[in-house]
Amino acid sequence: MDLDVSNLPTPCYVIDEIALERNLKILRSVQQRTGCRILMALKAFAAFSVFPLIKEYLRGIAASSLDEARLGFEEFGGEVHIFAPAYREPEFDELLEYGDHIVFNSFSQWDRYKDRVRAHRRKVLCGLRVNPEHSEVKVPIYDPCAPYSRLGITRGNFRTEDLDGISGLHFHTLCELNADSLARTLPVFEEKFGGVLREMQWVNFGGGHHITREDYDVDLLCELITDFKRRHPVEVYLEPGEAIALQTGYLTASVLDILHNGMDIAILDTSAATHMPDVLEMPYRPEIIGAGMPGEHPHTYRLGGLTCLAGDVIGDYSFPEPLAVGSRLVFTDMAHYTMVKNNTFNGVRLPCIAVRDRQNQVRTVRRFGYENYRNRLS
Repeated sequence: MDLDVSNLPTPCYVIDEIALERNLKILRSVQQRTGCRILMALKAFAAFSVFPLIKEYLRGIAASSLDEARLGFEEFGGEVHIFAPAYREPEFDELLEYGDHIVFNSFSQWDRYKDRVRAHRRKVLCGLRVNPEHSEVKVPIYDPCAPYSRLGITRGNFRTEDLDGISGLHFHTLCELNADSLARTLPVFEEKFGGVLREMQWVNFGGGHHITREDYDVDLLCELITDFKRRHPVEVYLEPGEAIALQTGYLTASVLDILHNGMDIAILDTSAATHMPDVLEMPYRPEIIGAGMPGEHPHTYRLGGLTCLAGDVIGDYSFPEPLAVGSRLVFTDMAHYTMVKNNTFNGVRLPCIAVRDRQNQVRTVRRFGYENYRNRLS
């Protein structure tokens, strides 16, 4: 790693604008080759200090709540697309102030709000989320098309006679997947909903496209989009979140204590439960620069977090040299989902946030304190 984090406080997230721009250039090339529009899904990454860089490349944001929509509107600009499984009535008028596209999850939601959309001073394009009932995601909790899914309208419940005011369709079948999964999804989507595409102006292919992953088939993605647009003269949107921030962030941590209970255990000033919850929820084992699998190097440790949760364990790692109190560890790929899902369980403070800019300068842009914990409670 050519990033010097030795002078940063710990724990601290570090966003690498150089790596981020590398991803953005790939996404821009997809837009240029296909004419599609790529949005940034804030549910995966919402660090607004780097929005000025991202909006040089992307068309807007995809939001899943009122606060995400407001953040995108105020800090990013461009197009604001909104989807939620259902909208809260007291929030809907404010949503209309921010959204350019609003997607409804059911005809009942559309029926409830369509008059307010039509009466609003701004022109807001409306769409429906459909469920092709085609599963590509193997882990059920992340599969939007799993049996009994609450997400999207199935073909059996789709009312083709009730599309006045609807200008687009939205589907989402992917999670961290390659273009071959989209290649299998599109024929199913077209078989079930192709009959109404002639009435549509736009189609959103959803998220989960791992476009910036090293082995991702960008050529196939471009072929699929171009071929779809050739058959259907609509605007095509993609809203990847993870692909934008993939391999662009780090989490620095320090060892606070070392103990032994059947094996060596290092207690860190970070936490799986609070600072990287997907380690427990996904679950997955994050990489650490210079570390290996248990037994790969001479010194193996179980890395434990700072909270009192018994299962607050990041994983087992080995190191070429023994760890000591004060040793620094750098976890990789800690920008997407990790930062937006962190929490203050046990009153553990959130990590600082730093940015390495395109001039290779590292600066701390945010520190968190007691007020951030206190102000979420009453």
